[in-house]
Amino acid sequence: MPPNAPQKPAPLRKGAVNKPKQKAAPKQPLSTAERLKRLFNSLCAQIDGGHFSNALKTCDKILRLDPQDKDALQTKLFLLLQTEQYSTALAMIDADDTYAFEKAYSLYRTNHESGAREALEISKRQKGEDERGAMHLEAQLSYREGSYQTAFDLYTQLLDTSEPSSDEHADILTNLEAAQRHLDFINTGYLHALDSLPSATAANLETNPPPQPTTIAAAIASASAADVGPARKEKKLRTKRLPKNVVLGVTPPPDPERWLKKSERSTFGQGKRRKGAGGGATQGIVDSPAATQSAGQGTKASSKSKKKK
Repeated sequence: MPPNAPQKPAPLRKGAVNKPKQKAAPKQPLSTAERLKRLFNSLCAQIDGGHFSNALKTCDKILRLDPQDKDALQTKLFLLLQTEQYSTALAMIDADDTYAFEKAYSLYRTNHESGAREALEISKRQKGEDERGAMHLEAQLSYREGSYQTAFDLYTQLLDTSEPSSDEHADILTNLEAAQRHLDFINTGYLHALDSLPSATAANLETNPPPQPTTIAAAIASASAADVGPARKEKKLRTKRLPKNVVLGVTPPPDPERWLKKSERSTFGQGKRRKGAGGGATQGIVDSPAATQSAGQGTKASSKSKKKK
């Protein structure tokens, strides 16, 4: 069959002009409000999923768009405390008393008890004396500072107002028992221990001054004196590390060339007879007539036996 003829383009109408195709208009960038809305949706999903590191990055994006956003600031502070980045949290809220409780908690976790106590007092003035978070932190500070009776009283008050089935109730019980053990030792355990000692030892303990804490210089001096001590004795070789049936000083040492091939050792070929050695006559030997006659008879007998066969 002949190929199909190419179709001719339709004739233009009178007055019609070929117009080029118009390109799609570029998308307009999102407004700041729309971008903030999308970022907050992502932030909520990341916090619900426990992805705190990604949530911190999202908070930084929000704060770049709106540095004064209180929700983003508070969320970032919460995330820093959750991820134990206390130094970063302190740098963020150092001069702001709005987050006095968070500042007190961060100082407590970084072992700055005096600053934590001051920030906690500001928080208690802002939120009240009966705020549970402040009471928990005050009890922990008191326990660390050795005020076990104050910690015991605070934990008792918190235990009375907590739900028995909650995790907080179990934590309070654990801390309350720890404070109770210290109080028992201070009030009764220490005295019972003194009573169990001999009278002379107890009298010396009560009259002698308490030992002074060791300073850095004293620790360095004691360490240097220990280093200058007598020379250490050489360690004896334990017999259980020796191979079986080996006696020190009696058993000959192993061959130093035992790791080489036999052909590469210095003793290769020594003490061995060459093939065919000793089979022939040596130089200068003289055959006796009897020996030659017996040899000739032997050859004749062998030839006769071959002919008979």
